[in-house]
Amino acid sequence: MTWKGIFHTILLMGVLQGVILTILLFVAARKRPANRYLAWTMAIFTLACFNLLINELPIFDIAVIINVLCAIVPGVLVMPVGPLLYFYVVASLQPGFRLTKRRRWHFAPVIIDVGGQLAAIIFFSGVLLGLLPNRPEPWGIFIDTYNQYADIPRWMSVTIYLGIAYRYLRQYRNTGPYSQWLRTFLLIFLGFQTIWFIYLVPYVIPSLSNQLLDLVGWAPVYIPLVALIYTLGIKGLLAPPKPEEVRAAVKVVPPANSDTVVAQLQKAMEEEKLYLQPELNLSLLSKHTGIAAKTISLVLNQHANKSFNEFVNGYRIADFQQKVQQPGFEHMTLMGVAFESGFNSQATFQRAFKQQTGSSPTEYLRQIAATGHGKGNKE
Repeated sequence: MTWKGIFHTILLMGVLQGVILTILLFVAARKRPANRYLAWTMAIFTLACFNLLINELPIFDIAVIINVLCAIVPGVLVMPVGPLLYFYVVASLQPGFRLTKRRRWHFAPVIIDVGGQLAAIIFFSGVLLGLLPNRPEPWGIFIDTYNQYADIPRWMSVTIYLGIAYRYLRQYRNTGPYSQWLRTFLLIFLGFQTIWFIYLVPYVIPSLSNQLLDLVGWAPVYIPLVALIYTLGIKGLLAPPKPEEVRAAVKVVPPANSDTVVAQLQKAMEEEKLYLQPELNLSLLSKHTGIAAKTISLVLNQHANKSFNEFVNGYRIADFQQKVQQPGFEHMTLMGVAFESGFNSQATFQRAFKQQTGSSPTEYLRQIAATGHGKGNKE
């Protein structure tokens, strides 16, 4: 058997085990909802292996219908992987986590994955309707080039979400073996990202791309991907559904108890103004109030429909909005006022402000200036 035959066998094994693990994870999601996000991740990886297998088999060149279907049906969807990884970690640690409409916007960049397919659909439709000449070569070159460079934002997206997920996980250092599994989960993915990056560098260089594909094809990426499907799928199934350290937080907090917790949290924010501390995190708020971190997270999620960061940043944004309309702050820049309100990152401030108000800080400042309430802060 040639090395290509071995590679195709590995791909086939990846497809079969991917289908089985995806189904098992979806079934397991009934008891542990977080598995749903891992199942979708496995499904995406399985589809990628199946897509490459179909494209490399002789039937691809023989059957025209398969050729056309592969051109117009997305077989490689990478942009949803980053958000799915992040939501898997959050849902594993935050009971009652829901995929709200606002969170679904994380999947909007999937449009990057289907750019090549959209171009193919435009070409086929144009030819059938007589609007475009039947010259597939320039369209094929465009699609191949697009798919080649689309791997750059794909790699960046997964890597960025891994970082966000790890930062979120750091708030749960004391959840024992379960948080250890999630750290291992992220590290395994980081290892795959490293392998992909090593392959990606020569792949996106025009003078090296064809040589790389002729020499090793996609084996250096897809063999680790098959290993990733098997390893994470099995470990995800075997991970404890309710770790002992988090088990108490899994129960729904009664409204009466939640009201008490909310009142203490509001006191900490409104009277003691803890949100002004840039280093404030869930652990520090827990120590200050004497309320378990998991209880805080659970109450905010179940009864306020907010994450910890959304809760704290809400007070910081309100403080910012109040400050920019007061005398004495007009000489400061927007970020200067934001730092005074407890933010420690421009990116976090911009993102949180846009999510809560629907406009950027600069747009907000112009709006209040137009009504005569603003003091003309510098941008």
